[in-house]
Amino acid sequence: MYKKFLLVGSGNFINEIKPSLSGLTLEIEAVNTSAGIPAKLRNRDISLIVLDDDSVKNALPILERSNINFVVLSSKKSISAVSRAKESGASDYILKPYNTRELNLKLSAIINDKTRVTCIGGGTGLFNLLMGLKNVPGLIPSSIVSMTDDGGSSGRLRESFGILPPGDVRRSLVALSNAPEVMNEIMTYRFDRGSCFLGHNLGNLLLTALAKIKGSMSNAVSSMGDVLNIQGIVYPASPTISRLCALFEDGTIIKGESDIDLCKKRSHELRIKRCWHEPVSRCNVGAYSSIINSDFVMIGPGDLFTSVITNLLVKFIGKAIIETKAKKIYICNLMTKPGETSNFDVLDHIKEVLKYLKEDCLDYIVISDNSKFSKDAILRYSKKKQFPVDVGDLGEIKKITKAKIVLADVAHERELIRHDSERLKDVLLEIIKKERLADGHV
Repeated sequence: MYKKFLLVGSGNFINEIKPSLSGLTLEIEAVNTSAGIPAKLRNRDISLIVLDDDSVKNALPILERSNINFVVLSSKKSISAVSRAKESGASDYILKPYNTRELNLKLSAIINDKTRVTCIGGGTGLFNLLMGLKNVPGLIPSSIVSMTDDGGSSGRLRESFGILPPGDVRRSLVALSNAPEVMNEIMTYRFDRGSCFLGHNLGNLLLTALAKIKGSMSNAVSSMGDVLNIQGIVYPASPTISRLCALFEDGTIIKGESDIDLCKKRSHELRIKRCWHEPVSRCNVGAYSSIINSDFVMIGPGDLFTSVITNLLVKFIGKAIIETKAKKIYICNLMTKPGETSNFDVLDHIKEVLKYLKEDCLDYIVISDNSKFSKDAILRYSKKKQFPVDVGDLGEIKKITKAKIVLADVAHERELIRHDSERLKDVLLEIIKKERLADGHV
């Protein structure tokens, strides 16, 4: 079906954006002032309005009354600007300067009624989730990635260059990549010799170089997304460097994600009482907009405190999760982690997530049926003081959350026990299909 777009903006804006829309099948109408909008809408089959908020003022009230999907493009990098656009009925808020590939993905999602899914986490869990979702027809995945990694190659680059750690965004980029396999091999290659390069990941080095060339890690990630032809969008959770800190039940304070993660010089059974960031981290505006404008938000899987909760600590991410009309799905971990979640059952995981969200806003909780794990796998993990997360009493879970509980076989144990991308995808697509049908989508 041929689509008609109405571009609302200055002549310069219209001339600049038209080439960026060449990948979409559309007919373009244009208007330079808010006063000219009603005449353009009258008796015309407009599918989507694209507003340049920088060059045309007072257009939001008119667009709000039009009952036509509209998108706001703006250079205002503020949470309040995103919220104001959403309250006026905008389907998305896109920061300028925009990335052409990402712009086309966002506009295509709206005009073709695709499902927008935002995934929040880090590490292997987020990687496997994105691998499952990236090639689902009619679905646009976005990834919001923790920026508090201070260990390994990422930590060294963070200290040497003053950049955001690239490791977790690299994993998300590779997970969503549609590039030839050799490019993914390049992105994941790790040097095993050389005093300067030993331990560094080549993808991390490329992102570091791009961050310096493009001026920020966010711009570097967008550019690398172009190179890898990713099916989706990746956002650093925050544009600022911050450190994850944890207070343990014995009063010990550990600062730094890697030190919390490695559990050195403390009992692995000590529980974390509280986590925070130093300094306080603020939300990437693009990430905030992604959450607010999604159809579904998926939290986890990933290490509870160092991959999931560290994202919820970013200022305004929790606010976005609570306020978005998207359905929120928490995907619980498969195994406990020494020094972080020893002796945690599913109820303990959920309590911590709700504690940092500060509100029971979850709609679904996906729990792995860990009875499927083999005795050999369980024995192998027990030697590392890791155990399957016990499902526990579902009745107790229902006392603290209104979320629907989905107990399913979503794991594999080929070499390590991990979420299985295909099994997890199938379970999530059942939820998505059910909710989309309930909302009147075909």
